[in-house]
Amino acid sequence: MQRVELISVDGIRLEAALHPAVSSPCRGVVLLVHGVTVDMDEGGGMFVRLAERLVAAGFDVARFSFRGHGGSGGTQRGVTIAGECLDLQAAVTLVAERFTGPVSVVAASFGAVSTALSLPWLEDRLHRLVLWNPVLDLRHTFLAPELPWGVENFGPEAQERLRDKGFLVVDGAFELGRVLFCEFDRYRPSEQFLASSVPALIVHGDKDSAVSYPIAADAAGRREKVLLHTISGSDHGFDSREREDEAISVTTDWLVEQSAVMA
Repeated sequence: MQRVELISVDGIRLEAALHPAVSSPCRGVVLLVHGVTVDMDEGGGMFVRLAERLVAAGFDVARFSFRGHGGSGGTQRGVTIAGECLDLQAAVTLVAERFTGPVSVVAASFGAVSTALSLPWLEDRLHRLVLWNPVLDLRHTFLAPELPWGVENFGPEAQERLRDKGFLVVDGAFELGRVLFCEFDRYRPSEQFLASSVPALIVHGDKDSAVSYPIAADAAGRREKVLLHTISGSDHGFDSREREDEAISVTTDWLVEQSAVMA
């Protein structure tokens, strides 16, 4: 693994890590896009373990932390969807400069927002897309939450703090600012996903208490070239080592199969 630094177009410094494939010929490169409140390791180090599996299977891998996350520049309260789209653009540019071969993306949770919104310009250079418990509907996840995690973190008390102090605290640790909260009412990631034709895999737990499984399943059923893999009984982020391993294995196997189709 090589740690590197990249700069978003608005000058924000981002930490990143590159994992060259350990076998040849290379199957392509996979860019890993993490969720909110975590960093390029993803919760519990899942992206590190996924990277290890992918490089062993013949893929180059790149990871990075969005602004306001991990060791990247910026602040938590300054995180915006628009800013994350700029960060993703910088990461895609890094991948193009450092690696050759087809590019695939694995995006987890909130990472699916910037990824889906970037599909109008990203799709032509994207080989395959994997979404882990993706946020496809910002309103139902954050503005009018129905699931326990959303109610706890974005309910009336949290929104009152947002009005008074300019931020609310997610999971007791991440300070989410009012600009990002306002963006939740403006963006429709599901529309961009449904308009895309990139072959995709969605991996989602059917007991997710943070991000709606039915919304993801509905999106999978409404678009061609989408495979839905349900992890039975799993909460958000895959809530046991066994379920994490299932998500990693399914993702790696599918990307290997798709690289064979391409060949």
